[in-house]
Parts: sequence; C-alpha cells; structure tokens
Amino acid sequence: MAVGAVGLSFLQFTNMNSMRNLIIIGLSLFLGISIPQYFNEYVTIQHGLVRTNAGWFNAFLNTVFASPPMVGLIVAVFLDNTIDVADSKKDRGMPWWVKFRTFKGDNRNEEFYTLPFNLNRFFPPT
Repeated sequence: MAVGAVGLSFLQFTNMNSMRNLIIIGLSLFLGISIPQYFNEYVTIQHGLVRTNAGWFNAFLNTVFASPPMVGLIVAVFLDNTIDVADSKKDRGMPWWVKFRTFKGDNRNEEFYTLPFNLNRFFPPT
C-alpha cells in the first residue's frame, strides 16, 4: 500500500494536463487490475493460464501476470518509453530530476545523504 502511495506521489512532477500522461496512467491502472484478475480466474489445480513444457517458466509468467503492481509497472514503463518520447521530456517530469542525477547537482543532496554522527568524514560521497 505504501509503495503504491509513493509511486503515485511521483506523479506531482509530471504534467497531468497532458493527454499522453493520462492515457498511460489510465491504461496502466486498468490493465494492472484486469489482467491479474483474468489470470487468477482461470487458474486450475497446479496449472495457470500459461502452459508450456517448462514448469519453472509457467510458474514465473503466471506469478508475474497475476501481480497487479507488476502488470501496471510493465504497461506504464512500456507506454512511457514508446509514446512520443522525444517531444515529451517536460511532460514526463525529466527537467525536475536533472539536478538530482549527480551528488553535487543540488545542495539538498548533501544535506539529505550525509551519514549520521559525522561519519561522512571517513566515507566521503562520490
């Protein structure tokens, strides 16, 4: 529950007036609920929806596609990296994250990531 709340809190840095972002969020939430429901509905005894000769592969795919957060993540990452990527950096919230890519990019990084008891003298950040 908390992981989902943190994930949704990152949406504040995106442009939620963009139809592209609304489609990605809507589809990932919808498919993240409906695909696992479909997989869980058709589970038979010792068999899932995926049936190949490799039992470990069946278990892996059935587990992945029966998990709502995983399906939502797969759909969201796929759509976010395929739909209008070049022109949508600002809509995706990328300019906000640029200053946090390096440790010295923002003064809040040093304040936030310092070690307790002044241990950063012995273990300097890179």
